[in-house]
Parts: sequence; C-alpha cells; structure tokens
Amino acid sequence: MEHFSATAGHVLFLNWRDTRNPEGGGSEVYVERIAAELVARGLRVTLFCAAHRQGLPDEVNEDGIRLVRRGGRHTVYLWAAFYYLAGALGVGPLSRRRGGRPDVLVDVCNGLPFMTPLWARRPIVKLIHHIHREQWHVVLPAWAARFGWWVESSFAIFVYRHCRHITVSDATRQELIQLGVPAEQISVVHNGTPPLPPTDAERAASPLLVTLNRLVPHKRVEVALQAVATLADELPQLRLVVAGQGWWEGQLREVANNLGITDRVEFRGFVPEEEKAALLASSWVALTPSLKEGWGLTIVEAGSAGTPTVAFRSAGGVGEAVLDGQTGLLADDVDDYVAKVRTLLHNHELRQQLGDAAREHAATFTWPAAGSRFAALLESAESPRQTRSRGAPSYLLP
Repeated sequence: MEHFSATAGHVLFLNWRDTRNPEGGGSEVYVERIAAELVARGLRVTLFCAAHRQGLPDEVNEDGIRLVRRGGRHTVYLWAAFYYLAGALGVGPLSRRRGGRPDVLVDVCNGLPFMTPLWARRPIVKLIHHIHREQWHVVLPAWAARFGWWVESSFAIFVYRHCRHITVSDATRQELIQLGVPAEQISVVHNGTPPLPPTDAERAASPLLVTLNRLVPHKRVEVALQAVATLADELPQLRLVVAGQGWWEGQLREVANNLGITDRVEFRGFVPEEEKAALLASSWVALTPSLKEGWGLTIVEAGSAGTPTVAFRSAGGVGEAVLDGQTGLLADDVDDYVAKVRTLLHNHELRQQLGDAAREHAATFTWPAAGSRFAALLESAESPRQTRSRGAPSYLLP
C-alpha cells in the first residue's frame, strides 16, 4: 500500500483562492498557515489557486510555500486538473523528471471541490471548512443553488467516499456524517489563533462595535447594522467599524443609509494586521452575524485581544469558537442577537469577564499543534489506486 511520510515529500494543496486574493478569507488563512507548518517540518508544499490582480506571478512566499495561480473563480478547477495531468504525462513543473510529482493532494472544498479522485491516483485528503446548505440560495438563483447543493451533498460525497476528510469543527464533522460520510473517515483539526501584532491601543471611551468580514451576502453584516440602528437612541455615542472588502459593500452602504446610521458606521475596507490589532483591542464587542462558519477565525482573533463576540448559535463551528456565556454570547434569531449586543454594551463587568475568558480560550489553539495533527493525518491518506478493489471508479493517470 502506498503511504505518505509526514517528514518528507511534496504536498499539493488545491484551493480556489489564496490570502492575497481580494476575496480571500479565513479558509485561505487556514490553508496557508497549515501549509507553513508542513514546510517547517521539512515538506515541500505547492498551493495551486486562481489567478488575480493581473500580472501577479507565481512565487515562493516567505513561508516557503510555492504558489501557482491559474484560471479564475470558476475555471481554476479545470486548470488544476490540467496542471496535475500535464505533470503525470511528463511535462510541466509537476513532472516526475523535474522532481515535482506530488506525494499527496489536499483538495480544499469551498462548496465545490476539485473532484480529484476522478483524475488523480495519488493519496487524497478532502479539506472542508463547512457545509454550504444554507448559503447556496443566498448567492445563486434557485436552479443553480439546487445544482450546487446536489453536487456538494450527493455527487461529491460519492466521489470522495474512500477519502480521508479533514474539517475544522465538530459541527461540520456532524453534518458530514449526516450526509453519509463514515465517521471514521472524518477528523477535526481546529484553527490556530493568529498572533496579533503588539498594540498600545486601549478600549474606546464610548461604545464601539467591530465586524471583520468579507463583504458578501452570507456574512449578514446587515444584522450588525440593524443592531446599531436599534440601539442608537439608548447609546447616542455608539459606533460600528466594518472591516473588510467585497462586492456587497454598496448594498451595505445603502442599508446603513436607509437605517439613518451612516454617521455611526465606518466602512474601513481591508485592514492590515497592525490596524486590526488596534481595532480589536479598542472595540467593546465583536460581531459575527454570519449565516454559517466552519470555525470563526475572527472570533478567536477578537478573543486574543480580550474582546467577546456575539454570533448565531445555528452558524456551524462558531459554537466551538464561542463558548456561550463564557467567552461570548450566541443568539437564536435577529431580535435575540440585538438583545445580546445590548446586554454586553450595558454590562461592563460581564463584558470584562467574557473578554478575559475569551483571551484564555484563544490561547489554547495554536498553529504548531494544528500543523502536527494535520501532518499526522496526511499519513493515513490513501491513493484511489488502493480503492479499486472496494468498487471505486477507474482513474486516469498516475
């Protein structure tokens, strides 16, 4: 049987974006931080992703990860197969004669996976942050949403039925089991907590809320805006900073204008790490109103700054990133969400208590620990070559 060694070899990650992509988010941070930990353990790592910012070249980043960018948001899937198969045919950077042949593939599923078992014989791990059941109908027309959900919930489950699955929360693990993935094939590797740069920033003198999100519909920043509008009269100095960028920003600005709170809301756009550290340290409460998160990286980032978060109980992995009533508060609906925000803004003692516990909770998640567990799980990955006897489909090339 063909095995991968976690102390030597070449890992090929396939992900639709990288952290330098303007639409990159927490899942991209996870992939690259895990990849950096693998490099630190002596592995070679290539990350294949979509091209962006015209002219941005392939590169080896400061962590030693080789980034290859081809195709766009949708065509990256075809380009990935071409990139791999060209190497299998003996041409291109992945060819055996050039020493580029990967020993294991990590197929990152963001709704749609790369379907690697259909065209690769190397050991395969499917990395999935969360199930997109609720999100398909938010971002796509009804017919496309139905098709996307069928691919994610049925076709992909069949295609990857013999593959090791890695996810970032037990909530997603349970959803995968409900979709038919055998429990013994799913392992959880939590996010680490990204270290924030040192900052001299202190808590703001007046109520300050922050939400760190990509500005897309399923992040539901509208809920944060509604909270500000509802609490404005009782908290005249209340302000909200919306940190992040995305194509939904125009709609959010319109919502803020319709709610009459444009003077209370600052759309700050992308914030560098130093500014993020200062913003989290000065905010009273962080808001994560997302429809669904695999984990909630910004929650533990806020926690590392001693800032509690309010999120939705039904939003997947946030129930593990936020310990309800201990490191933050979880809400059941929008009215409850606003009520939870109100409670924290008015109760300094509770806010301080939750913030201190959030800092301790965030410190328990480290990238070195996550990297070690991920590397160990790669060793259990199988090649589709070994699954033929169990009824797997026929595969194309080595």
